[in-house]
Amino acid sequence: MGVIAEKGVAAVRMSDIAARAGMSTGHILYHFGKKGRLLLEVLAWSQADLWGRFQEAVDRAASPAEKLDLFVRFYLPRHEGDERYALWTQVLAQRHDEAGRQILTELLDGWDARLEAILREGRDAGDFADVDLPEFTVRAVAMLSGLSEDVMFGRSRWRHASANAFALSALRRELCPAGQE
Repeated sequence: MGVIAEKGVAAVRMSDIAARAGMSTGHILYHFGKKGRLLLEVLAWSQADLWGRFQEAVDRAASPAEKLDLFVRFYLPRHEGDERYALWTQVLAQRHDEAGRQILTELLDGWDARLEAILREGRDAGDFADVDLPEFTVRAVAMLSGLSEDVMFGRSRWRHASANAFALSALRRELCPAGQE
């Protein structure tokens, strides 16, 4: 992931990846076939790692509100140039065959499913308003994706403010049950 982030998807060569991994280029090609497939597999591995850490944190959370906070923190890039998010944006910008589109769809749907589960738990506990879960999820993830672009680009508006705090404030405002403002 490091060499992909350093060189970018367009410039990274299979030989660069092989050298960093301590393998031959032929070995990398044998297992992945082409660079596009390797990038998808690295992204899938990266997401599995992130979701594992996310689930550990969620399992320790005491409330749906804390889980929502964790979701936002794990979704948004940590800083300008975040390697994991850079890989997402670079892989999404590539053309993919049907198998590649299926992998990306499953990864993206994974975020939606995790958010919907948190929202459902919060709604069922009376902590969150009764919102249309699929519609709210689409809007929430779209907002977080836009904020992610800002963070990755290094927009000045986030230099002295927190994109995480902004996102949580917006989500909580809409999720606040009636009468609890």
